[in-house]
Amino acid sequence: MLMNPISKLAALGFILLGSVIAVSLAELDFGHCERVVEKWADSSSSREEHPHEDKRSLQDLLFFLHVPRTGGRTYFHCFLRKLYDTSEECPRSYDKLHFNPRKEKCKLLATHDDYSLMAKLPRERTSVMTIVRDPIARVLSTYEFSVEVAARFLVHPNLTSAMRMSGRIRKSNVISTLDIWPWKYLVPWMREDLFARRDARKVKGVVIIEDDNPYDMEEMLMPLHKYLDAPTAHDIIHNGATFQIAGLTNNSHLSEAHEVRHCVQKFKSLGEPVLQVAKRRLDSMLYVGLTEEHRESASLFANVVGSQLLSQVVPPNTTANSKTSRSEASVTVSESGSDTSSIQNGTSKVASDKLEAKSGNMTVKTLMEVYEGCITHLRKSQGTRRVNSLKRISPANFTRGTRTRVPKEVIQQIKSLNNLDVELYKYANEIFGKEHELLSKKLISNSKRSIVDLQNELRSAFGEMGDEKLWKLVPVALMLLLLFLFFLFVNARRRRTSKVKI
Repeated sequence: MLMNPISKLAALGFILLGSVIAVSLAELDFGHCERVVEKWADSSSSREEHPHEDKRSLQDLLFFLHVPRTGGRTYFHCFLRKLYDTSEECPRSYDKLHFNPRKEKCKLLATHDDYSLMAKLPRERTSVMTIVRDPIARVLSTYEFSVEVAARFLVHPNLTSAMRMSGRIRKSNVISTLDIWPWKYLVPWMREDLFARRDARKVKGVVIIEDDNPYDMEEMLMPLHKYLDAPTAHDIIHNGATFQIAGLTNNSHLSEAHEVRHCVQKFKSLGEPVLQVAKRRLDSMLYVGLTEEHRESASLFANVVGSQLLSQVVPPNTTANSKTSRSEASVTVSESGSDTSSIQNGTSKVASDKLEAKSGNMTVKTLMEVYEGCITHLRKSQGTRRVNSLKRISPANFTRGTRTRVPKEVIQQIKSLNNLDVELYKYANEIFGKEHELLSKKLISNSKRSIVDLQNELRSAFGEMGDEKLWKLVPVALMLLLLFLFFLFVNARRRRTSKVKI
């Protein structure tokens, strides 16, 4: 049927009108979002007009804002739990439903909660610390950990059985991974997917895996590129560090957080105010570590945070020590679906090492030595659990080497989806570089001061001696110098020998 000219003009008019209305609505939507984001950014800035005069001074409460998959668990067990009594930890830190910031003697809060929690804390008496990681590595690690924990449930015959059993095994003194943000969203999502794929394989019978790339093994698990595109990933994972430090996660205590976050996700250009707020908060923190600079970050923490805590130590009596050791074992963070015995064994050494820290005998140097021993033990137990878990989805396996199998276009996709985190990570590097340089200058200055003090003491001591007594000391000094040089020579030969043997 042919349309007459009038009908054609009417149809064209409706199309044009629809386009104009759509553009107008989009502009109105953008304008609304722009006002929402600006209002939030202005209110965030006004709340932080009076930061601590000296951000490097540790306050009464230390808030460890733990960005997931940055190595924060290592800091918690191998640094913080050695420096704080269990009685000083804010109760059930990782479970905000049980968190009580007004608890007496609450001095340590370690949590995946975002910065919005500061509204519940005494801001003027709180120091904040965090660790930031390269966004690509953080996203890949989040994917791998989601798979690893979800795979533990595959010991059950079906999803219903797994869900029923995971509800039964929870104990009052154990915090499950399924209680902790963001894993309470990511693990059940991945768990459901793994069971669906296993059921599909059973229906097919024999399944041939043609590619051994664990990030694209669709018969076994959700491919990485599909994981990245899922709504859950967009809401929780992408730009996760920026949103967490800005206090805008889906776990936020702010009523406007959901709308602000979604406006930024919808209109990329609106991310700049959020990024600036996150940067200012990093600037105000007591400590900012980098996952990639592991050794240097640990040293900075020990000297900036650890030294202040060690200087405050008052040696407790034996009774207090025994009470602390018993309470240390009373609360555990459980990896859902796994054997918790290795976790409890892994934390037992943490409890014993704490006694040395609280005795007043520990120095920054010995703190670092204990930390190195602790992380070796933890990594071993974590590695064992990981291997046992991934056996259930073999041949899929994640190692450092397998990350090279991720296609370049997927890496670029991660960068694009995490554009704010990329910029925040660069800024964190700048802060870390400045703090590291400042610490180096301080240590050099302290060394020079110690040498000067020693020289003054020697002059004072020798000034009381006559010339005849001083000359008698010269042969002794030369003998000590020769012995010292001989020691250095022997030690250098041993080092060369050991290198050859390795």
